[in-house]
Amino acid sequence: MNGKWDRYTEYLCDCPELGLALDISGMDFPDGFFAAMEPAMQRAFAAMADLERGSIANPDEQRMVGHYWLRNPALAPDAAMAAEIEFALRGVKEFAAAIHSGEILPPGGRRFSRLLVVGIGGSALGPQFVADALGTARDPMRTHFFDNTDPDGMDRVLAELGPVLSETLTLVISKSGSTPETRNGMLEAKEAYRRAGLEFARHAVAVTGAGSGLDRTAEAEKWLARFPMWDWVGGRTSVTSAVGLLPAALQGIDIDALLDGARACDEATRRSQTRANPAALLSLMWHHATNGRGEKDMVVLPYKDRLLLFSRYLQQLSMESIGKEFDLAGNRVNQGIAVYGNKGSTDQHAYVQQLREGVNNFFATFIEVLTDRSGSSLEIEPGVTSGDYLAGFLAGTRKALAENGRQSLTITVETLDARTVGILIALYERAVGFYASLVGINAYHQPGVEAGKKAAGKVLALQAELVGHLRLHPGIPFTAAQLAAALGKAEETEAAFRILRHLAANSDRGVIMDRADRLWESRFRGVAG
Repeated sequence: MNGKWDRYTEYLCDCPELGLALDISGMDFPDGFFAAMEPAMQRAFAAMADLERGSIANPDEQRMVGHYWLRNPALAPDAAMAAEIEFALRGVKEFAAAIHSGEILPPGGRRFSRLLVVGIGGSALGPQFVADALGTARDPMRTHFFDNTDPDGMDRVLAELGPVLSETLTLVISKSGSTPETRNGMLEAKEAYRRAGLEFARHAVAVTGAGSGLDRTAEAEKWLARFPMWDWVGGRTSVTSAVGLLPAALQGIDIDALLDGARACDEATRRSQTRANPAALLSLMWHHATNGRGEKDMVVLPYKDRLLLFSRYLQQLSMESIGKEFDLAGNRVNQGIAVYGNKGSTDQHAYVQQLREGVNNFFATFIEVLTDRSGSSLEIEPGVTSGDYLAGFLAGTRKALAENGRQSLTITVETLDARTVGILIALYERAVGFYASLVGINAYHQPGVEAGKKAAGKVLALQAELVGHLRLHPGIPFTAAQLAAALGKAEETEAAFRILRHLAANSDRGVIMDRADRLWESRFRGVAG
């Protein structure tokens, strides 16, 4: 008897129609685990089936959740919604084809060769992952991103685009049209075009909700095109909507293959036979490893350069979905699973040392791609290629972790192409939904994100009051404590101090800091005039 091999063959989930296998034999779940969890898993299957039929799966916002319909419109709860999905997909393909063929040109007659995507969160992380995973030197358009409201970050992108800004198409993605980071990026891009003597509208495309502020702006200014975002698609599950498909199609990626992969994975993960369903098994392994309470982190270790951004994409998909203070019954549960990762074998020279010998507060997910490259490989040693080394490092690291009692599971795919990327996206979307059902939370809202936005708004309101007071008293120095007290907001002194230091560090903001020996006693004054 070979115990490890027997366990491997007993628990391997092989999905040949997906070119994917999931090995959970490296997880230490006990005998009887699946039997004990089966009733909860069957309830999760039923909840997912209700979701796909169009039930209100996001009760806090009274919304349906329909990202599965994006790759199979026939599943949409009514014909009108199915037609909207199909119309949007056809529009994405036709617009991309018109850009590539030169039917749509920027002023000046040269074809669009660059794409600037302005978005944040799900409007950037999914498209970034797809672009990096599937991009080639032959792409008809090279993609760049404004994915933050960092001025220096935007300047770096604009400096790279500078010589070809006239050939750059800008895609602004925001469901509400009022997301501050995206709005700021759009205004920065618009100003860059103006300084270059270019008309922004002749280079601009919007993906947004119907009737949003962005939608109205794009219509009024006669942007090149507008594409829809629906309230039943959350940002973190929007990569198979126009949010992800339009930039991918413009880059030259085979979006039909990506959608086909996602659709095939959806079909495979609808199976109610738990042991044959890879998404169900993932969710159960997460539940086992974390005791259903997020007690351990998820470390994602893809042994493929093209999957470097996958862990960043999964951070939002998983942590924004699972990280919740309350469950569906209103009980305080503080759920969540932290996700982090790099890539193999870089991780072996970074944090694998701690994973093997440090605090045992994680479980690992190895992602293996069997095909090394397109074409033959150099033998760097007799009978050994660079890809053989990579595979060896994966197997070695997995074994080294197991020897020290570290748990891991392994996802193996045959090759990495657009279809496989679609499969991986759909696999994790479904696993997150299942896990949320197992622990009784709403995976499809994000109240913590909204709380952060509201808090930021209060900070900016305080900034306006501080600047207003300094302008009323030009040249007079105040400590942060004096200014906060003058505004009747002594409890906000620390926030005022941080705001003032930031303003003073930027010479164009009209605030000067006179530094004191004790930093917090520094004085701030407004520039006269």
